[in-house]
Amino acid sequence: MTETTMDAVAAALAAGPEARRRLLAIWNAAGPDGDPLVRCTLAHHLADLHPDPADALTWNRRALDAADALTDDHLDAHHPGLRAAGLYPSLHLNLAEDHRRLGAFTAAARHIEAARAHAPALADDPYGRLVRDAIERTAAAIDRGDSAPAGRAR
Repeated sequence: MTETTMDAVAAALAAGPEARRRLLAIWNAAGPDGDPLVRCTLAHHLADLHPDPADALTWNRRALDAADALTDDHLDAHHPGLRAAGLYPSLHLNLAEDHRRLGAFTAAARHIEAARAHAPALADDPYGRLVRDAIERTAAAIDRGDSAPAGRAR
């Protein structure tokens, strides 16, 4: 990912209500065959900007698809020490959360299991603990059949 692209993504994220439009412009410029790190990063952020879980699901699937095309060498060239395996717990967690909010608990459970299976790739640091805790909170909500947005009582 070029520094110019990263700068554009950072500027788009800081643009408040314009963020989604700006990120979409970068997405369109990258194209479907663009750098998978760019596509994964953009899709991840675009998913977060969609309150509708069906829309977020579409973008989170795109993020996962792009991650599948990443190699450790490519990641290391842009973010030394970052490994592709470390992306999967969060990506699967996001998909589980989208499915849970849509009431698709079987699909949500499959992604939670995938997130758990990939969790050993997370470092034992604040981010790793945050993702592991979120996996367990989402798993508990799935077990309860709770489709309410996170943090809201049903």
